[in-house]
Amino acid sequence: MALRAFLVGLLLASSQAWAETSTRTASTGTSAGPVGPGEVLQVFAALIFILVLIVLAAWLMRRFVTMPSGRSGALRMLAAISVGQRERVVLVQAGETQLLIGIAPGQVRTLHVFDQPVMLADGAEPVAGERFAERLAAAIHRHRAEKEKPQ
Repeated sequence: MALRAFLVGLLLASSQAWAETSTRTASTGTSAGPVGPGEVLQVFAALIFILVLIVLAAWLMRRFVTMPSGRSGALRMLAAISVGQRERVVLVQAGETQLLIGIAPGQVRTLHVFDQPVMLADGAEPVAGERFAERLAAAIHRHRAEKEKPQ
């Protein structure tokens, strides 16, 4: 809201300056000459000022606006995958229960409630056992063994 008021004020100030320049040029009967170094320096200083304001606003937002992290408290997001431009499937742990949730614009739906945890609380690996690297190594070993069999 403050940013909108600032931008409106900046627009009004610039239009007032433009009107004063036009009035001054019309009253003296002379046309405005080429842009001098003073005007270029003034525009450059205004640009630097606005960029500093943007950086300052970003720093203040990062400093004072705290976003809840996905790893603390009783509610945790364990995994997420995007299934479309604006649709996601998220695995959430609420206490001891794990929920599979579908998120789309304007709606959130529970897809499945798991009786037993699918992933450990830290989200490191599946409870079922084997890690991906171990399964891949076993599949490669089986594939080589099938190739080496005499036919």
